[in-house]
Amino acid sequence: MSALAHETPGWGRRRLLGIVVAMVLVVVSGVMGLVYAVHGAVASSVTSGDRAAVAADALPSGQARRDAIAAEPMLRVSPPDSRRGSPAASPAPTIAVPTATSLGPAEVPTGFDRTPEGAVGQLAAIATTVLQSMSIERTRVVHEQWSAPGAPGVDEWALMKAVQAFLASDAGRHVDEPGTSVVTVPVAAQVKGSDGDDWVVACVLLDVTVTVVTEARAAYGHCERLQWVDDRWVVAPGEPPEPAPSTWPGTDLATAAGWRTWTSKG
Repeated sequence: MSALAHETPGWGRRRLLGIVVAMVLVVVSGVMGLVYAVHGAVASSVTSGDRAAVAADALPSGQARRDAIAAEPMLRVSPPDSRRGSPAASPAPTIAVPTATSLGPAEVPTGFDRTPEGAVGQLAAIATTVLQSMSIERTRVVHEQWSAPGAPGVDEWALMKAVQAFLASDAGRHVDEPGTSVVTVPVAAQVKGSDGDDWVVACVLLDVTVTVVTEARAAYGHCERLQWVDDRWVVAPGEPPEPAPSTWPGTDLATAAGWRTWTSKG
């Protein structure tokens, strides 16, 4: 028996899955602690989201339009939706995301083009770099190197909250030990809205697998305001967008939430 297995005799898939889901929920609820967010009815969320989208489209380019896009409600889902669901009978629409061509500041993959899909690719690269490291120091460096002046501070950043939640859990105590790993893979994405060719609210859905002796998986949705600065996409100023729905990929609910299956181009 390995040292890690000996030190964590109570580990089981159910316990570990609870930690993964709790990490997701900390971000969704916007508070620290292992708390379930209270979600509204799905139907009312879709209706209000449609109204907000129409309102945003009616606004001219500028800060008011950007704020309206970011604040547009997204589909509300329940915690179990992040870890299971019946496969959809029909495939979801796809989104073709360019691949990284170089390594940027803080060793984050970059080189994505100046398109909404390029913004999606950059956001996924930022999120996977942060979550796979599960390091407070690394997260602070990534935030510093990939945020425009005026962007929300690192203490408010959803990805920092996710890292803090994981490190505060039982699994976090073993993050540096052999056999412990966090692997994140982008499986779906959506462009919530754009304003010109240099500002986008991009969203990615990540398949998060945490291994501490045993393995657990959950889906994690994340959105950011992004703007094009100095030939790359960075986190933009303004209030963080509404939380993205964390739905198990490949389900009808994921499609209803606006997620498009991730495909790579280039």
